[in-house]
Amino acid sequence: MRTKQIAANNGFLNRLIWAITVLILGFGSCKNDNIGSISEGVPFDPSQPVVVSDFAPKSGGMGQRLVIYGKNFGNDPKNVQVFIGGKKAVEINALGESLYCLVPKQAFKGDIEVRVGAQEKPVIGKAQEPFDYQRKLVVSTLAGYRNSRGDEPWKDGKFKDADQNKMASGFWLSSFMKFDPLNPKHLWMTFDNNNGLYLINFEDSTITKKRSDFDRPRSVDFSVDGNYMIVSQDRGGENDESTLLFSRARNFLDKEVLTRSKQCNGASIHPVNGEMYFNSYAKGEFYRFDLNQYFTDKTTKAEFLYVIQDPQWEYRALIHPSGNYAYILVINQGYIMRADYNWEKKRFNQPYLVCGKVRESGYKDGVGSSARVNEPYQGVFVKNQTYVEAGKPDQYDFYFTDQMNHAIRVLTPEGAVTTFAGRGSSSLNSNPYGYVNGDLREEARFDRPSGIAYNEQEGAFYIGDRENRRIRKIALEEMDENNQD
Repeated sequence: MRTKQIAANNGFLNRLIWAITVLILGFGSCKNDNIGSISEGVPFDPSQPVVVSDFAPKSGGMGQRLVIYGKNFGNDPKNVQVFIGGKKAVEINALGESLYCLVPKQAFKGDIEVRVGAQEKPVIGKAQEPFDYQRKLVVSTLAGYRNSRGDEPWKDGKFKDADQNKMASGFWLSSFMKFDPLNPKHLWMTFDNNNGLYLINFEDSTITKKRSDFDRPRSVDFSVDGNYMIVSQDRGGENDESTLLFSRARNFLDKEVLTRSKQCNGASIHPVNGEMYFNSYAKGEFYRFDLNQYFTDKTTKAEFLYVIQDPQWEYRALIHPSGNYAYILVINQGYIMRADYNWEKKRFNQPYLVCGKVRESGYKDGVGSSARVNEPYQGVFVKNQTYVEAGKPDQYDFYFTDQMNHAIRVLTPEGAVTTFAGRGSSSLNSNPYGYVNGDLREEARFDRPSGIAYNEQEGAFYIGDRENRRIRKIALEEMDENNQD
């Protein structure tokens, strides 16, 4: 988020020089024990008032570097506290007439207060105008927990509750997520090697297992009209049930077998023409199933299209909202292909590489084959408003979970890969994984994220964070601090 620049005044140049000096001296260190007193400053005089005359910049979000100007701040940072919007700022240095700090999270009110001296009875100075606090995208936790033994049970329950026994839990297997197209308050979720179909219900803040009669459910999708749900199953027999159909009219509690095949881990519906595409990854086979024809002729059979590169490895196809193409994520081999849609023949063409390098997993932001990913699992297409304003033909970025890189990555229409969230600051430890909420890149950490869904109405992502046993959320900071734990 870009900060606004304040208008220059007669003393701005000197202030800027001092701020740069502060940064050069390393006053923004991540460790409090590296913050020392500055001998050049005038000591604090408790008999004199603390004055806050100005600050820069005037706006920003969590983690914004802020310089506060005034008088009688003293030269001992241990003797100074800064509060912004009622929240204590972090990492302060004092130099008589200047302070340096980092804006805390959720400082929504923006009022600036400087306290100098004994904590029991400090001398307080206040800014005449508030800091313009701008909410940032952050990672938080929606539901779930992990106990010290890592054996928390699979359990229906609330997102949050004072009584942990009433909270939903489990979530430790690779997941797949899909919002109900006719009800944005319902998010459906499956877990590999778990027999359940789960509903994340934002209407009552609960997670409930709605069915328990599956065998390795691997994906969820809906017919174009939203009246039918399609679930794929990863089973080992050639004649096993691979894709299943459920009707909304029966609350998704009925079952029709659409196809039978070995090891299917993905079934996707074309968003315009409505046919279904699914795989049998045991042989790398990719199939088309005319779902529209099936509704009039129950004898409809699947049509084999082609074998993708690297058969025997898990992959899944995720189709662009326009229907023009699909990304094929080759999970275990660390690359992404693109299959363009033939509108005349109503089927996808043979795919070609757009991201990563075949059988060379790794972590690297880059373009096309220079990028590296490691087990891309699920992705969602998200409209980019800058593309819309620029009149670009493809207005969507592709956000995907990169399991073994413990990150959420972004693939642009031009093939550029960047890291959106995860792998937080190395100041905590050297691991790229973990469980940390907060700033997307500076703090947030995941541990093998798999499922991902996007709610366009609220501009929020939901992540199945496998090894952390939690459902995470990426959205603008919540106004209610209780939702940020």
